[in-house]
Amino acid sequence: MTNHTARFDGKTVLITGGTSGMGQAAARRFLDEGARVVITGRDQGRLDAAVKDLDGGDRVLAVRGDAANLDDLDTLTAAVKVRFGRLDVVFANAGVGSFLPIGDITEAEFDRVADINFKGVFFTVQKTLPLLAEGGAIVINASWTLHRGMAGASLYAATKAAVHNLSHTLAAELGPKGIRVNSVSPGYIDTPMFHEAIPEEEQDDVVAAVSAGRLGTSEDVAKTVAFLASEDAAYVNGQDLIIDGGLVAAIAEPSA
Repeated sequence: MTNHTARFDGKTVLITGGTSGMGQAAARRFLDEGARVVITGRDQGRLDAAVKDLDGGDRVLAVRGDAANLDDLDTLTAAVKVRFGRLDVVFANAGVGSFLPIGDITEAEFDRVADINFKGVFFTVQKTLPLLAEGGAIVINASWTLHRGMAGASLYAATKAAVHNLSHTLAAELGPKGIRVNSVSPGYIDTPMFHEAIPEEEQDDVVAAVSAGRLGTSEDVAKTVAFLASEDAAYVNGQDLIIDGGLVAAIAEPSA
């Protein structure tokens, strides 16, 4: 059996939006497997709390910044270069939810969501690419909503479809440079964003739609991201792994 405990010894991993949920779980996973980890977030207080919780000592670098702000991304890449010299993995995770009927979406809301979910991912890759070593890996956080229509998710799902497509085109473009690009599409994951988007009284119905019979956890996603970033996935490129307990592909058995 493969020993995964040191897959990332000596490697440097960047995780945008690493202060909670899937991002923080991924940071902890990579640390546990030997990596040096850089996390970002817009709120300094949450960054400080995440660093304390991760307890990774000098293997953790936290850089405050907005993934949709190019000046902040320049500051981030400069900080990574000074501290660690290079990157081996980028997990473009930063994103926001938006679940409104199409008629209620304002131009300001469109710009907010597109800036973070698409522009932010695009320029995170562009700005960090000079630091990515040959043999590096990029993983983009997409969503199950790009695979199956959900009412009220037109804007959110469109931005996630955009970054999913980006993983395909970048896999073609960066493959000759020895860099793999894949995406993950989480389903209903027990994160702060989930609880903000789904009222408590509706959550039982959400779980009932999942054939696995439960919500996913941030750790479920983190393990998949680590796999895609590792040498275990050395011949996996341009793919999307759906982490949804069967939500997209299987009809849940009605409860008795």
